[in-house]
Amino acid sequence: MSRTVYVNRRYMPEEQATVSIFDRGFLFADAVYEVTSVVGGKMLDFTAHAKRLERSLGELDMAAPCTMDELEQIHRQLIERNELDEGLVYLQVTRGAADRDFAYPVGATPTLVLFTQAKSIIDSPTAQTGIKVISIPDIRWGRRDIKTVQLLAPSMGKMAAKAAGADDAWLVEDGFVTEGTSNNAYIVTADGTIVTRDLSNDILHGITRAAVLRFAAEAQMAIEERPFTIDEALNAKEAFFTSASAFVCPVVQMDGQAIGDGKVGPVAKRLREIYLEESLKTAT
Repeated sequence: MSRTVYVNRRYMPEEQATVSIFDRGFLFADAVYEVTSVVGGKMLDFTAHAKRLERSLGELDMAAPCTMDELEQIHRQLIERNELDEGLVYLQVTRGAADRDFAYPVGATPTLVLFTQAKSIIDSPTAQTGIKVISIPDIRWGRRDIKTVQLLAPSMGKMAAKAAGADDAWLVEDGFVTEGTSNNAYIVTADGTIVTRDLSNDILHGITRAAVLRFAAEAQMAIEERPFTIDEALNAKEAFFTSASAFVCPVVQMDGQAIGDGKVGPVAKRLREIYLEESLKTAT
């Protein structure tokens, strides 16, 4: 059945949705995006996603297409119109359409696109089995804290992982892991300390990352926010990643070598349970 999507103040069947060939999102990847998970027809952490969107727009001097309250209502309308129970809402804002020029156009009207995607995220098989990753060089641009649609390098990373018989890739720069292709990366040391890279321009400031670290602190788990190496990961007790659509997912193998005992670890399992329990309480 055709989905209802949203394009520039109009709800329409997906088959009728179009944007200009002069749109800067198409020509320059001059666009930002957010993905909000939906469980039981309710959104998880929408306010945090909206705040990050505002930050991304501000960092790129890009105009907001509407207020955040209006954006929330568009999300709710799409969830209702598509009868979405579990999955996600994707939104993208571009600088708008203008004749092709590297310089930002003056007075361009931003393009706003949203659509829903049904997906099983609570009972994800990988949460039960864990995933395998490979390590590859991080070739992305230097402002990974801005959630732009420049996703070709991460796509190449995922394809490299697939070719190697793995599920994903962890990206390495100057000898340290930055993050996964579309997620934040963590290890658990022998003494049970959770280690994840500290916030900077080098990584995305993950919404799920912030929530999971908060819940971990409340559970009195030890946390270190610092870079870690591939060797540390290979010798870790366990590893996992976080993202909006996967929540907390264990990593059981890297570069063909088992992490820990090669099984889902207790820290990742417990954090997923806490995250789901607490996030569903505040879902809107």
